Amino acid sequence: MSLQEPKDQFEREIEDSDEESAPVESPLSGSDTFASSDESESVDVPTSDETESSDSDDELEKPRVPVKEKQSAASDESLPSDIPEGPAWFVIHCYSGYENKVRHNLEQRIETMGMKDRIFDVVIPTQEEIEVKDGKRRTVERHIFPGYVLVNMQLTEESWYVVRNTPGVTGFVGMGNNPTPLRPEEVSQIIKRMEAEAPTVKVTYKVGERVRIIDGPFNDFRGMVSEIDMERTKVRVMVSFFGRETPVELDFLQVEKA
Repeated sequence: MSLQEPKDQFEREIEDSDEESAPVESPLSGSDTFASSDESESVDVPTSDETESSDSDDELEKPRVPVKEKQSAASDESLPSDIPEGPAWFVIHCYSGYENKVRHNLEQRIETMGMKDRIFDVVIPTQEEIEVKDGKRRTVERHIFPGYVLVNMQLTEESWYVVRNTPGVTGFVGMGNNPTPLRPEEVSQIIKRMEAEAPTVKVTYKVGERVRIIDGPFNDFRGMVSEIDMERTKVRVMVSFFGRETPVELDFLQVEKA
C-alpha cells in the first residue's frame, strides 16, 4: 500500500462527515424550500364541521312551500265546495247590540286591506217603528235580525279571512264551517222590509193583557185586549160600560200597556 492511498481515503471520510453534519432548517424558518414542499404535498380533507355545513346548505337550497300557500291550503277546508262564482249575500253573526261596531270595523278593514273589489257592501237590516211610551209617540230604528249583519261579497280565501277575523265577528251563518249564501228570494224579502215607506208600530201588549186607552173618545179607559190585527194595525179592547163588557176597535197608537 502506498502512502497516497491512506491520504485519499482520509480526505473522502472528511467530506462525508461534512455532508452528514450539515444543519437542518427549522420548519418555522419560513424558507422558500419548505413553503413549496408544504404546498405540493398538502391535501384538503373536509372536516366534520365542513361536512355538516355543506349538508345544511343543501337543505337551505331545497325549495320550501311559502307560508301563505300553507295557510291557504289549511283554510280551504273551511270553505264550501260549491263556492258561488259571482257576488252573493252572506250572513255573519256577532253579539247583539254590537252590529254597528262590527260594520264599522269591517268597513275599515275593507279599506285598509284593499278588498273593495271582493267585498262590496255591509248592511244591517233595520226598519222604523213607532212606539208609545208614557203617552208619547216616538219613531225608533229597530234591527230586524238582532246579532246579524249582511255582507255582499265574492267568497274567496282572502275575503273570507278579512270578514271572519274582523273584531266582533263570531262566525259565518251556514252548515258547520261552510258559509251559506242567502237565496235571492230571501234577499228580496229583507230589502222589501227595509224599504217600507210607512214605519211599523211596535206592539208592547198581547191578547189577554190589560191596556189603557190614551186617545179618542174613550181616553183614559182601561180594558182587556181581545184581538190584535197586525195587517190593519188595529186592536180590539173589551171596555166596561155600566157593568157590561163592550168591544172597542182602536188603532195601535191609541193604546198602551197598563
